[in-house]
Amino acid sequence: MSIIIDRRLNAGKKSTVNRQRFLRRYKNVIKKSVQETIDHRSIKDTDRGSDVSISRKDLTEPFFSHGQGGQVEHIHPGNKEFQSGDRFNRPPPSGGQGTGDGQACDSGEGMDEFVFQINREEFLDYVFEDLELPNLVRKELKDSTEFKYRRAGFTNAGSPDRINVIRSLKQAHARRIALGGKDRREIRALRRQLRELEVSPEPAEKEKVEELRQQIKDLNQKLRRLPFIDEFDLCFNNMVKVPQPSCKAVMFCVMDVSGSMTQSIKDIAKRFFMLLYLFLQRNYESLEVVFIRHHTIAQECTEEEFFYSRQSGGTLVSTALKLAGEIIAERYPVQKWNIYVAQASDGDNWDGDNSKCEKHIVKQILPNSQYFAYVEIADQPQNLWYTYKGLEGSYPDRFAMQKITSQHDIYPVFRRLFEKREGQNA
Repeated sequence: MSIIIDRRLNAGKKSTVNRQRFLRRYKNVIKKSVQETIDHRSIKDTDRGSDVSISRKDLTEPFFSHGQGGQVEHIHPGNKEFQSGDRFNRPPPSGGQGTGDGQACDSGEGMDEFVFQINREEFLDYVFEDLELPNLVRKELKDSTEFKYRRAGFTNAGSPDRINVIRSLKQAHARRIALGGKDRREIRALRRQLRELEVSPEPAEKEKVEELRQQIKDLNQKLRRLPFIDEFDLCFNNMVKVPQPSCKAVMFCVMDVSGSMTQSIKDIAKRFFMLLYLFLQRNYESLEVVFIRHHTIAQECTEEEFFYSRQSGGTLVSTALKLAGEIIAERYPVQKWNIYVAQASDGDNWDGDNSKCEKHIVKQILPNSQYFAYVEIADQPQNLWYTYKGLEGSYPDRFAMQKITSQHDIYPVFRRLFEKREGQNA
């Protein structure tokens, strides 16, 4: 039995196979460490690898050892002090002396940690594991100019670079077997007659033997004249030209920047938007981001203005939703783009504006988008939360909402918004 040992090395001259085995074995510990990293890492550093610490206690292997007591014989080389039969007291079970700068304590346990690094791809794999993108569809362009050649069986005509050698040789071999089958059967019958004449006790007729040999020779030459491969045997890979589907998406970031939105709330919203951006980036070839901020007036802005500009005044959420619907109609036709809208707010809104928000979402945004995610950053639900609650029940596949109270809730909320659902088409 052959034994194959995979000794492939990665760029860092480390065993790729052993590393993958290690990551699978301590998957739960690494996922916990990655989640803690997401909670404490700044937004600019989200898209990179991470150092993962694993306690030595989790790495220990079970083993057998001798317990206290009993009689154990040891051989110590170089003994010049004790003789056979000498007795001496067992050393007291006290720990060794250590060094350190910390204060003494009567509880706790010291434990070393094993630290290793995971790269960017591995880090993002753990971040987005078990998540899916709802309604992830590829929109085909009606007037697409991009095409892709795809295999579609075989054909008897084509260019030499597309010839299928194996299939052509099989067809040539089948043709030679079919055309020479009758002659081979006749050759076998003639050879049996020739052997019978050669082993017969009666003297064989020399002319008949020569005639049989000549017939066998003629048939063999006829078989050799069959071409090894004929033009009829050639087989080519058939390639058909199909339109190349588009995989483009646009992400709308909508956030309240009124006086009630503090900088800490904006930081939480920024972390959520960054996770969503990374997630969409891994599912689409091309991704654009549109930032819309609002107080009583909504406007499209840059990322710097979106997160760090300060505004004051009241709140009218409907202005931002109306602007998002207009931008979708003007620049992002649904036939070409997958549209995702994410809204972050503290939930505060003018009571008379809530019905307008619901109207814009139902008529302008949901019919043209794949998903609408709303996160409310507040300790208690506000009036906008109760307005959106009815939409969540009416559009469970396209509308989702969650509440965030602190930075530690960002990652769990993000996972709940995009968790895999039974029966969901992706």
